Amino acid sequence: MPTLGWKGRHHRVLGDIHWPHANSDEAVTAFENARTEAKQHNAAGERTTTQVRIALATAVTDPMRATEELALADQLLAGLDQRANRILAQVVALIKDAGSYPALTDRAQALRAAAENAGLPYLTRYVELGLALSTMPSAALRTTSPPPSAASSTSPRAATSASSPTSPTSWPACPCPPFPSLAKSSTGGGVRSAWCGLLTAPVNVRWRTAQIR
Repeated sequence: MPTLGWKGRHHRVLGDIHWPHANSDEAVTAFENARTEAKQHNAAGERTTTQVRIALATAVTDPMRATEELALADQLLAGLDQRANRILAQVVALIKDAGSYPALTDRAQALRAAAENAGLPYLTRYVELGLALSTMPSAALRTTSPPPSAASSTSPRAATSASSPTSPTSWPACPCPPFPSLAKSSTGGGVRSAWCGLLTAPVNVRWRTAQIR
């Protein structure tokens, strides 16, 4: 990856690899490094792109931080012609809000249409993730034990969920990874387990269930 250098957007590429594999912390770090490098090169467009990705990487695990990151992303987007990042920022807000609002279907349909009309169908996979997350909180409230896969997950947050006294006892079904192609790959099982552990980690479940009480 280092051989790509600044022109190859090496840090952003690394973050784009980590995030779909549920390596959230590593993805955030990579995107932060990319943002710093973009600022050093006075590359406003790249700085905005990485800022939106930081918001995306924190939307699942730290929605409160994601709100702050999105606010900065909105500031950076002002005056820039970046349709993909504008739509992605709205989708990130959808993911962040999953579990806080009872119905996201209308928002999701509007964003899916916006992405497709803009010729950016790849963004719909993020919309689907938001919809999948929106079905989890009510199930989590009814359950109380960690998922079998949590202890073996590659996610740093998931590694602590199995022993936490605040973990629910019977976990809801986890959505597929946001990138279907990963689920079909030779490592798909591990990726799915990692996402399952990430989404049902106590810190995540506590935050989301608290929003609907």
